[in-house]
Amino acid sequence: MTERALVVAISILVIIAVVSALQIAAAVFAPVAGALFILALVWPLQRNLQRYLPKLLALALVVCFIVLVFFVVASITTWGFGRIGRSIVSDSARFQVLYNQLAEWLEGHGIVVAGMWAEHFNIGWLVRILQGVTARLNIMISFWIVVVVYVLLGLLDTETVARNARAALSPRAASILIDGSKQTAAKLRHYMLVRTLMSLATGSMVWALSAAFGLRFAAEWGILAFTLNYIPFMGPFIATLLPSFYALAQFGSPQAAMLIFAGLNIIQFVIGSYIEPRVAGHALAITPFVVLFSVFFWSFLWGLFGAFIGVPITIAILTYCAQSPSTLWIAQLLGSPDVIRHDWA
Repeated sequence: MTERALVVAISILVIIAVVSALQIAAAVFAPVAGALFILALVWPLQRNLQRYLPKLLALALVVCFIVLVFFVVASITTWGFGRIGRSIVSDSARFQVLYNQLAEWLEGHGIVVAGMWAEHFNIGWLVRILQGVTARLNIMISFWIVVVVYVLLGLLDTETVARNARAALSPRAASILIDGSKQTAAKLRHYMLVRTLMSLATGSMVWALSAAFGLRFAAEWGILAFTLNYIPFMGPFIATLLPSFYALAQFGSPQAAMLIFAGLNIIQFVIGSYIEPRVAGHALAITPFVVLFSVFFWSFLWGLFGAFIGVPITIAILTYCAQSPSTLWIAQLLGSPDVIRHDWA
């Protein structure tokens, strides 16, 4: 075996080992990743407050702000999902009848897969999924409590870690670590600002469209679209599909359901494919393939939280790759954000 082939084989084994460790120890690594993500978002607020207030008082205000944001988002999300879930449970018999009719229609047109599903699918299966989502929300609350504790400790030690890195590492290595961290944090803040604005626009448009068609729970569908829009590709797809199926059950008209489905897709396409790329600019220019892969890969490792944080992790990896000449090609190949020129460039 040549030296190059040996390096490739060792690299593949290392990647497999790292991925396995991330999945096995998800309870350890996922909260740390979440804390680093939040640190990148709130550190400018902490730094600015420290100019006018004692450090501990500034820290208390920042943590209170984080908890308030978590509480508001969790409350409206639980409210929206809860009301829709209770409605589906109360109308479960009607949904089962509609599904059976759809299965019969598909079988009449030669689509036998529907018959196979009919043996295993019933509305109770959907109810159990909704109950599982509610239970997962409760688990996520516990998860975010751990994240907040990490953030609290991280805000106390951020400046100390930077000083230790300059003292312990070579000037070039320290520059790569510190400059890469600063650029990553700036891009993550930009990413979350754009994603939040686009989520608000999407949720508002979904609410307006649902209300215009007389679809029940218009505000809840808007909240659903706002929340799920933070998960690229998968989130908008679910936020489009669920209201369309509910419209079919409410109106009993495939034409009305298709019209709502088309309207929701137009909203998602215009905001997600036209407006958002222009608002985000070149700073977050990652190829769609990489975005989709990030969502599925990190959701495979860490579940729902992984789907949410997958793209920010990819942004961070590509930003660090752009700091070194040996890994610059990775950043350029995968559509990294703007590449910063260094002395080696």
